Amino acid sequence: MDGILEFPLAAPPPPGEMVAVAPGIFWLRMPLPFALDHINLWLLEDGPGWTIIDTGYGSPETKALWERLFAGRLRSFPVTRIIVTHFHPDHIGLAGWLCEKTGAPFFMTEKAWLYARVSRESEGADFAAMRTAFARRAGLDTVAAELFALRPRSYRRGVPSVPPTYHRLQDGRIVEIGGRHYEVVVGEGHAPEHASFYCRETRVLIAGDQILPKISPNISVAPHEPDGDPLSRYLLSLDHIRERVAPESLVLPSHNLPFYGVRQRIEALKRHHALRCEEVLKACASPRSAAELIPVLFPRRLDAHEMGFALGEALAHLNHLLALGAIERAPSEDGIDRFVAAEAERAKETKRSR
Repeated sequence: MDGILEFPLAAPPPPGEMVAVAPGIFWLRMPLPFALDHINLWLLEDGPGWTIIDTGYGSPETKALWERLFAGRLRSFPVTRIIVTHFHPDHIGLAGWLCEKTGAPFFMTEKAWLYARVSRESEGADFAAMRTAFARRAGLDTVAAELFALRPRSYRRGVPSVPPTYHRLQDGRIVEIGGRHYEVVVGEGHAPEHASFYCRETRVLIAGDQILPKISPNISVAPHEPDGDPLSRYLLSLDHIRERVAPESLVLPSHNLPFYGVRQRIEALKRHHALRCEEVLKACASPRSAAELIPVLFPRRLDAHEMGFALGEALAHLNHLLALGAIERAPSEDGIDRFVAAEAERAKETKRSR
């Protein structure tokens, strides 16, 4: 689903090593303890020092790689600021530690910072009960729902601390880094107020997770907003980026390789989700829960970590189709939400099958 993209660098740098990738920008790759086993971080030349964009997962391995950098390449240069694109652990994990170590100011969007702070404290009984009810309503059995309720504990493992204060980033704000101007482009759907950074002078987009070259970022319904429509917000955000970023721009994503072809990739991502919606709609010829749709959207075997993302993504496509009027809620006596194609859609399918 990557369309026709051009990859100017054939391979990433080894973990913890820096390589120049664009004017004033160095690529740093760090390991992750998941199936998606890496994250790309960016170090930007900033006068006498460096601006860091994203920090990596809060693991001893990543911290050791940073320590090696501070003892080597970064030894004689101060960190001028630390910027995080969004609140997910692989991006903000070591932000608190890096701020304490360097004394650098911390920059993030308001909702992203608040989500990070709340996610660090979401282990109480009320959060567990909310997440269990969400999972049961989506069709998971009791054991799976209880496992789903424990997922927030992994956030604290990956994010040992969140900086207690921050400087707010907003859509359209210009951040000057190393004499170049980076426009903040805020997107939604994957994470609240996800910040990307676009330099018109060099035609470079630091995209975070908002646009990835090989996979779609996870678009999930959050347990605290069970009827939300994050897919609509994500698709609108793609249009927002398309309007503001030149087609010849180099995209620096948080996963996989830097690439050219931002508009082709945006269209491919939109087609991908349209096809997913078609698959869900077809499966809803008879009433289906979100849990029953996981094998439809993800036919491969999933681990417990991936299963939580898959449930949220199935709900995202269901809620999007519900908002469009293509499906409706089926009657339920067991408290599980099931969805069925709307009468008009069923009539269309019947006509096609004749």
